[in-house]
Amino acid sequence: MQTRNLTRIALFAALTAAMAQIIIPLPFSPVPISLATLAVMLCGGLLPPKQSWWAMAAYLLLGLVGLPVFGGFMGGPGRLFGPTGGYLMAYPFAALAASALLCRTGTKSIRCFAAMSACSMISCFLGGLWLAFSTGCGIKTALLTGVVPFLPTEAAKALLAVVLVQKLRHRLYHNN
Repeated sequence: MQTRNLTRIALFAALTAAMAQIIIPLPFSPVPISLATLAVMLCGGLLPPKQSWWAMAAYLLLGLVGLPVFGGFMGGPGRLFGPTGGYLMAYPFAALAASALLCRTGTKSIRCFAAMSACSMISCFLGGLWLAFSTGCGIKTALLTGVVPFLPTEAAKALLAVVLVQKLRHRLYHNN
């Protein structure tokens, strides 16, 4: 793999770690609002499919070995396999899906928004399932506390991601 590609992978893993620290705890949910999902959308929107997957896998591996890259400067297997772990584990698949969709459909606004929304929904869906499984709270409660409250902010992040992807994508690959 070229140094340029490894650098991009590392950059998006680091961006996700930095953005994961911007959280808003919610009193009714074990899941906070986080800008990490915006980083995942940007990763999927700006990197090719394999690189986007590897960037998010690298982020997870850094957290798994204990580096404080997850929200609240946390790390370790306890966080990855805890109630919010499903959202985290979904990141490589969500970024890959967004990237693959953009490779097929292009970055026109509505198509880009669909790809960013798909990225978000994969994370929300898998995170909600894991939340139900890990806490035993049931699917309905997991959806009401771990998915539904986040839909408006996820839509806003998807819109912001569209703007940023459309502005930055050509610059990232201009010299290739």
